[in-house]
Amino acid sequence: MAIMKTPGVYIVEKNAFPNSVVDVPTAVPAFVGYTEKSMQGNESLLNKPFRISSMAEFHSYFGGAPTPVFKVAKKAADTPSDVVISNTDYMLVAPAKQYTFYYNLLLFFANGGGPCYIVSVGSYKDNVSADAFLAGIEALKREQEPTMLVIPEAVNLPIDKCTLVQQTMLMHCGYEMRNRVAILDLKNEKEPVKTFREGIGNNQLGFGAAYYPWLKTSIIGDSYISVRNLEYDDMLKEVLKIEIQDWDDEEVSALVDRMGSAKAAAPVKAPAKEGEEKEKATPAAKPADNKKITEEEKYYLHLILLQNSAIYKNIFAIINKQLNFLPPSAAMAGLYTMTDNTRGVWKAPANISINGVVAPAVNISNAEQEDLNVPLSGKAVNAIRTFTGEGLKVWGARTLDGNSLDWRYINVRRTMIYLEESVKNAARAYVFDPNTANTWVNIKSMIGNFLNSVWKRGGLAGATPEDAYSVHVGLGETMTSEDILEGILRVTVLVAISRPAEFIEITFQQQMQKS
Repeated sequence: MAIMKTPGVYIVEKNAFPNSVVDVPTAVPAFVGYTEKSMQGNESLLNKPFRISSMAEFHSYFGGAPTPVFKVAKKAADTPSDVVISNTDYMLVAPAKQYTFYYNLLLFFANGGGPCYIVSVGSYKDNVSADAFLAGIEALKREQEPTMLVIPEAVNLPIDKCTLVQQTMLMHCGYEMRNRVAILDLKNEKEPVKTFREGIGNNQLGFGAAYYPWLKTSIIGDSYISVRNLEYDDMLKEVLKIEIQDWDDEEVSALVDRMGSAKAAAPVKAPAKEGEEKEKATPAAKPADNKKITEEEKYYLHLILLQNSAIYKNIFAIINKQLNFLPPSAAMAGLYTMTDNTRGVWKAPANISINGVVAPAVNISNAEQEDLNVPLSGKAVNAIRTFTGEGLKVWGARTLDGNSLDWRYINVRRTMIYLEESVKNAARAYVFDPNTANTWVNIKSMIGNFLNSVWKRGGLAGATPEDAYSVHVGLGETMTSEDILEGILRVTVLVAISRPAEFIEITFQQQMQKS
């Protein structure tokens, strides 16, 4: 109020209502991984969190998909059946460098994903390393908006390095930032659940959730696979000669050599059809010159092989299958986003289907899920299961801290983060205000109004507001005289967060006939 010294009329305006609390975003994941490029104009985005909202924006700043090159090799003794080429003595070998970040982002947006942060830690020319991921996590300390941390490529590391990255994710979320959760994957290997639980440790488990098994997706179509994904070498020649009996060895060798952009040894001829001479050459059977063939010519030769070789066709089917085999964390980040936008952060992200997925890698039964969901260690792993007539569903909503009654469920942890961050941001307006009853009343009204709106939307449990929440602040209630002298204003907020009905028991009993 102005000091009145001159006679006259003075107008004094007073605020009739307390400040309002603005809801913070709850579904903004931060992804860390390798991209084709990382540029915004002339500025590098390497190890810089950058916000995007669509794959179109991702293409503009981070490029497109990788081009993994598969090759044919002799079948080993313990070769998985899904990489054996048409039951022959050969197998398809994936490249040593695995870059799957782009494919995981496709799965994220296909399942309701929206705005997110991308931290590019390298290009497709770099080796995948744990140090790069740790540097990406460090860069996220400067960002307050992300509410989830996802590193789907961590499973491409050796088990010890993968564990290190995931432990760092939990520490980042639960100890350093305390405003986000980590969505973790299990490595696809023998005894993945046991290995994961033994390696993840016991720190900040309430800030992480793990999902199992991996997913057989359909997110990567034929447009992402081309002749550039296969190495055309002598081993491929051997495989093709097994099947294409109508072609002689020189013809097969010449075709593969041309596909590999090498000099052809002889004209390439298609297999003879009934009523035609075998010596008749196709339009592709031109004498080789000293130049490498064009992409168009290579594609034409590729079509010839697809039409005449079932083995060659099966090779590309295996490539498609391998690229579509992805961990579930990115899809879950998309489902978290979709659930938050449609139901609210307090709704458990479970009992919902996953888009773009054909089947889980492992079919889990009720008995098998018992140890996943309620283990002695409390490190619950959420199952993704297939149900007859319903399809594939997420069938778990627990954090890794399953033995804690406070933080057992992922929606409880995320709801508390949402409440804390919203109130924290709004309370900054009162920093350095007088630590008096007027300030206490304003803060209490502000937080109470916010919690009332959350209760009305179903975020808090209770038949009445009094049952759902309470706000306490004041001298003798939350503060002492010493607190006020030291400039401390203490507020205590009690909330009853709704928990999911994880187990539904319906009791049936017979009664006596009454008429």
